[in-house]
Amino acid sequence: MKFIDRAFISVKAGNGGNGKSAFRREKFVPKGGPSGGDGGHGANIVFAVDRNINTLLDFRYKRKFTGANGENGDIKNQFGKNAPDLVIKVPAGTVIKDKATDRILADLTAENSSIVICKGGRGGRGNARFATSSHRAPTFAELGEPGESKDLILELKVLADVGLVGYPSVGKSSLIAAVSAAKPEIADYHFTTLTPILGVVQIAPEENFVMADIPGLIEGASEGIGLGHDFLRHIERTKVLIHVVDASGIEGRNPVEDFHNINRELSLYSSKLTKKVQILAANKIDLPEAQEYLPQLEALAKEKGLAFFPISAATKQGTSELMKYAYQQVCDYKEEPEEINQPEIVEDDVDKITISRDKSGDFVVSGKALDKLVAMTNFANDEALRRFQYIWRLKGIDEMLKERGIKEGDTVHIGEMEFEFRE
Repeated sequence: MKFIDRAFISVKAGNGGNGKSAFRREKFVPKGGPSGGDGGHGANIVFAVDRNINTLLDFRYKRKFTGANGENGDIKNQFGKNAPDLVIKVPAGTVIKDKATDRILADLTAENSSIVICKGGRGGRGNARFATSSHRAPTFAELGEPGESKDLILELKVLADVGLVGYPSVGKSSLIAAVSAAKPEIADYHFTTLTPILGVVQIAPEENFVMADIPGLIEGASEGIGLGHDFLRHIERTKVLIHVVDASGIEGRNPVEDFHNINRELSLYSSKLTKKVQILAANKIDLPEAQEYLPQLEALAKEKGLAFFPISAATKQGTSELMKYAYQQVCDYKEEPEEINQPEIVEDDVDKITISRDKSGDFVVSGKALDKLVAMTNFANDEALRRFQYIWRLKGIDEMLKERGIKEGDTVHIGEMEFEFRE
């Protein structure tokens, strides 16, 4: 199965059901009064972790998710049913971002975690809810509130204890095949591994850890070149990094320079990656050419304060000692609180009203509470229209428009509604 670690989807929560305008008509109940019930709430869009899913592959084929609408209210004060939540299942390690702002909305790592990403619309109130001592027979009811909608980016970060980092073809796939039951494709060409491969390394009964063979890194990866960010995204969650270098240098590269180049890319992408425990593994020591570079690599590890393991993934020489040391580092690992650097979000003032001009010169009036009022008003009902006009005047919007220079006959837009301004 192909490993898909990023997906773009659109979600929309359900609209609330419409309220009902009705009156009691029983034979022995004169002037029965209003009896229209409220509409039900629309479905929320909920993301939940499912341990049986390990890729985002399904989102390649289905990219639009729409929650059900709430039922409309009915006569005799009958309320419409609330729509059940639409639950979208994702693998552990999924990060959900708002595509418009790139803001992280959720980071789902725990097995049973879930979050409401879009709220369903509130059900419209029936006319029975608007009856007062001075207005005993209202004829209008509210329409259902529209559900929230968002365009999202889903990103999957592999949840592994140990990550293998290194240039392509240094032997990472061979190493994970040698120490676990994973069977990655192995060949003598660059970028054999194009997707992360997970393997469970068994040290002893009830002593194991998950190791990820992550796509090889090249210079410029921190800027997105090559597999770039796709590679770096996965190593953010690992506890320990095993830095594999080709000690033989048979491909014409210097393993010491490779070490510095890769660490430079890690630091450019995130300073957090440079703080992770790193183990230097010099692979391919079964080849004669490795003897030239081994002293330099050992000196490098000593200079950087890193544990150093000369190994051969092909013959399994030194791999057992490397895995035992890595397991001990995983056991000693202490989780640091993850900091998500996001711009401070200031909650909108629901009563705040803004007036602007569009390209054609029309006036655009907007505000969270006002937009909701427009969406839930049935303008075909004269009484509902009068109620809207009353709230409009109460908020002083006419005066605000006059201050902005509106003239008789100018066009005003509010949400989906458009009208001519009249005194």
